[in-house]
Amino acid sequence: MTEITTNKRHYGFDVLRVLACYMVMQIHTGEFYYIGNGGAVINSPDSHMVGWYNSAFRACVPLFVMLSGYFMFPIIDTGAFFKKRLSRVAIPFVLWSVLYAFYYYFTGGTSLQTALINICKIPVNYGVEVGHLWFVYMLLGIYLFAPLISAWVQTCSRRNMEFYLLLWVIAFSVPYIHLIFPAILGECYWNHTPTLYYFSGFLGYVILANYIKRFHLQPKPWNYAVGALLIIVGYFITAYVFETRLATEKSTDALELTWGFETINVAMIAAGIFLILKNISFQNTSSFGIKLLSDVSAKSYGMYLAHIMILIAVHNWLDPHFVSAAVKLPLIAGVTFVLTYLLIKALSYLPKSKWLVG
Repeated sequence: MTEITTNKRHYGFDVLRVLACYMVMQIHTGEFYYIGNGGAVINSPDSHMVGWYNSAFRACVPLFVMLSGYFMFPIIDTGAFFKKRLSRVAIPFVLWSVLYAFYYYFTGGTSLQTALINICKIPVNYGVEVGHLWFVYMLLGIYLFAPLISAWVQTCSRRNMEFYLLLWVIAFSVPYIHLIFPAILGECYWNHTPTLYYFSGFLGYVILANYIKRFHLQPKPWNYAVGALLIIVGYFITAYVFETRLATEKSTDALELTWGFETINVAMIAAGIFLILKNISFQNTSSFGIKLLSDVSAKSYGMYLAHIMILIAVHNWLDPHFVSAAVKLPLIAGVTFVLTYLLIKALSYLPKSKWLVG
């Protein structure tokens, strides 16, 4: 979600950013159809349709992290690095957190006291009603760590980077290893930092993006073949396991085993999409469509922050008019995407709008 800083604009990254933004909205649309009260699983034809559709879209957050990480290095001036990201990421996040607190109060979701408490808790954690904002805390954590690894990312050998990614892949396989061995490599009820703990997490997506940048920058035919294979295999694992667990699992935590952002199959989908789309180019870059693409890309962070308000309204409006989630999922997500863009576009004309739209 950082700005492209090279002289030549890479429109493939605009496509990736816009796609990831839409994917987030469809993922959140799907939650209406498989998550019941208290996180219970809804097992219905609609929930199965969510599984087939949205398993392909679980790569949304990893794609955002890869996009941010791709343009993050080198970090020459740490102060300037933090100043830029605090203004573009942290301040809009705080303002939208406050807006959400009052939004849920005015719509009857919380009391005024709870809304004010949630505002006071922003430095500690987001309000529970604003679940999608977890992403910003994670991203800020990556920013805090980035200056420490900037030199390594820029200068380490290919073999060293591949060694890190190998251990990261193994760490991303741990959720499945736990099905056989509940505790591995030093894990126990009083220790949650096993051997590969330090290689897990979203930082690996940053390293993966820079690995692709340093060693696979130019488009090559095999990149597309590898990317397609990663998407197909990753999607099959993600969707098949979700579908088979729908009938047996009672809580969404267990159901979403293959939907975790820190799983090898989701990482495969993200890597595949990134490899295929990052080098897309357009001949007529002055056309309305390309300008619109760039504008939506530039406003994707603001759209991410704002979309839940729009999504709830659109769902309440359209859901009663259609029977199957096969229609409702893309329709509600698509209308939400367009309306959220229009909202952020309108806000961008306000004075000091960067504090709201990023």
